[in-house]
Amino acid sequence: MNVDLYDFDLPEHLIAQTPLPDRSASRLLTLNKATGRIEHQVFADILNDLNPGDTLVLNDTKVIPARLFGEKEDTGAKAEVLLLKNLEGDRWEALVKPGKKLRQGSVISFGGGKLKAVIEQEGDMGARTLSFAYVGIFQQILDELGQMPLPPYIKERLEDRDRYQTVYARHEGSAAAPTAGLHFTEELLEQIRGKGVDIAFITLHVGLGTFRPMSVDRVEDHVMHEEYYMMSEETADLLNETKKRGGRIVAVGTTSCRTLETVGNQCAGGPLKESSGWTDIFIYPGYTFTVVDALITNFHLPKSTLVMLVSALAGREHIMKAYKEAIEREYRFFSFGDAMFIY
Repeated sequence: MNVDLYDFDLPEHLIAQTPLPDRSASRLLTLNKATGRIEHQVFADILNDLNPGDTLVLNDTKVIPARLFGEKEDTGAKAEVLLLKNLEGDRWEALVKPGKKLRQGSVISFGGGKLKAVIEQEGDMGARTLSFAYVGIFQQILDELGQMPLPPYIKERLEDRDRYQTVYARHEGSAAAPTAGLHFTEELLEQIRGKGVDIAFITLHVGLGTFRPMSVDRVEDHVMHEEYYMMSEETADLLNETKKRGGRIVAVGTTSCRTLETVGNQCAGGPLKESSGWTDIFIYPGYTFTVVDALITNFHLPKSTLVMLVSALAGREHIMKAYKEAIEREYRFFSFGDAMFIY
């Protein structure tokens, strides 16, 4: 299957640069995956699209201020580091700029020496293994020196870093936000609970794959980067009960979807169980979903693995038609953009 099948023209002005003042005021396109029917709402209307007995699954990962700006200790040249994955202790996988000058053995200093990093190992496409040295508590130093790792297509400065966190973010570890969840407010979540919809939490720490474009021509040749996930026994039990009573499991975001399907595949169609580990699941058309019935998601990059995931759920023709209509109606795209509900 050719990657170009998932290409489309997106006017640059539709790439949302800043979040709306009200999280739930974004627009919402609803897509019936069976019929292709499209409707247009505002995000707060998701309350009407959910049914008593459904369970909404949220990814409670928390974005760390993972972008650091420093200098090479020997030359004073500027250096940038984007933390991606905590390997163990003070060792991290990261992306670095400029990659050609930051080689094994290089030392990068941040905040006048408050934090130092030694490059232990070189990987592909700017990836490095770093070891940090500091005095104090790493997370506090990172909060002081780090910046939120906004995607490269966002050029505007984010005034309030909390707007790149979901209101339910709990477990620190992501290099990017699970952006479909940015539309929810505490008030809207309470209204959803009040309607008889259960809310469950899983964790998937968003990592390197989010920042890497596909570099192959055939979809089947792409390899996803591993990301760490956790599903508790409490969540597994709730999801099993939801299936028994005939409710829908509604994933909020592709990260929740990938986590649910990872666990579902491990359980081979049987009851879900507590699980944690690393997943590199790649969902594209031809995939059979075992857990997820419906999905709340944002609008994604052309030729991205995320467009392929939503096409697996709703069908490529339905997705391309929905995207065409969203562009014609000037929906806002990507992280701070509008949302889609596939049901």
